Amino acid sequence: MTVAGVPVAFEGIKKRFGAVRALRPVTLDIRPGEFLTLLGPSGSGKTTLLNIAAGFLDPDAGRVRIGARDVTAVPPRARNIGMVFQSYALFPHLNVFENVAYGLRARQVPRANLVRRVEAALAMLRLDGFAARAVHQLSGGQQQRVALARAMVIEPDLLLMDEPLGALDRQLRKHVQLEIRRLHAEAPRTTIYVTHDREEALVMSDRVAIMRDGRIAQIGTPVDLYEAPDSAWVAAFLGESNLIPVQIRAADAAHATVDLDGLPGRFVLPACPGQPPPGPALLLVRPEALATGAVEGPQAVVIEVVYLGELTATRLRLPSGQDVWSRAMNTPPLAAGQTTRIAWDPAKARLLPSEVAGGATDRKEEG
Repeated sequence: MTVAGVPVAFEGIKKRFGAVRALRPVTLDIRPGEFLTLLGPSGSGKTTLLNIAAGFLDPDAGRVRIGARDVTAVPPRARNIGMVFQSYALFPHLNVFENVAYGLRARQVPRANLVRRVEAALAMLRLDGFAARAVHQLSGGQQQRVALARAMVIEPDLLLMDEPLGALDRQLRKHVQLEIRRLHAEAPRTTIYVTHDREEALVMSDRVAIMRDGRIAQIGTPVDLYEAPDSAWVAAFLGESNLIPVQIRAADAAHATVDLDGLPGRFVLPACPGQPPPGPALLLVRPEALATGAVEGPQAVVIEVVYLGELTATRLRLPSGQDVWSRAMNTPPLAAGQTTRIAWDPAKARLLPSEVAGGATDRKEEG
């Protein structure tokens, strides 16, 4: 199967539905062969942008380019895209072979070539021996792979996937995530993937574009976004976040000196890109970077201990009244009501602009 890696560009895309501004505006460049995920909450604009890429919606302004072509006014059938839907949209009256072959028949591909390409697609998706099966005889994961084979067999310039794992249970979803990741590593076709599941985005993507209110809030690799978010909202959306109010007293190119709200003493942290100027700010410390039982550090009272299997999560209350979470491999647990000292690696902490983070400073640990 031929592997196509073409660049894709959204240039100033705007879209409005009545009084609702769904996209306002969006400019985004996707690299050849890149697996890019559009991640965001419901209503953030990610599916609208995907449907504009597919040609199912027309933008109110802006242009879409796939490779060297401006496809803004090109109908979906002429864009050479493959699409995988959440519902799979398989034809129940056709067997696996005919479902996968459907797009090739529509393109009037000669039979010998059609058979060769369908068999290659089924082999790539580990569906050898399933060609004669009826769709209703397949598991959810197998149906998802048939839908993916049907999208890929036409050798599209661009592969679009809209919440394709949403109908699968958690364990199967994790398995299929790794299957899609393996497949893309073997055949790196330019892909745009839409999900609201942050773990799915981090596991599968080369880069993630986080969308909020019709805009791209931040784009980067999974590691960059998780370890170096540029706002409290992005930090909270991507994972459990301790966001502690601080005052930056002094800062230079190497260090920042901060006072923590309600805690004695000052703390020196390494400077980070995009660090806010002296004044109010938020200190981000992920739960896995916050340790209890420290020899030195702020005191905190244990409020709750949650057993998570291989991990234990501990909710602690600072003197300011704010709750923070620590998450660590299982050690002798602390008890509710106990006082302990907390500490964190300064290299794993980050200063962010002070903002309302949608309750992110006091979120309950998710097990």
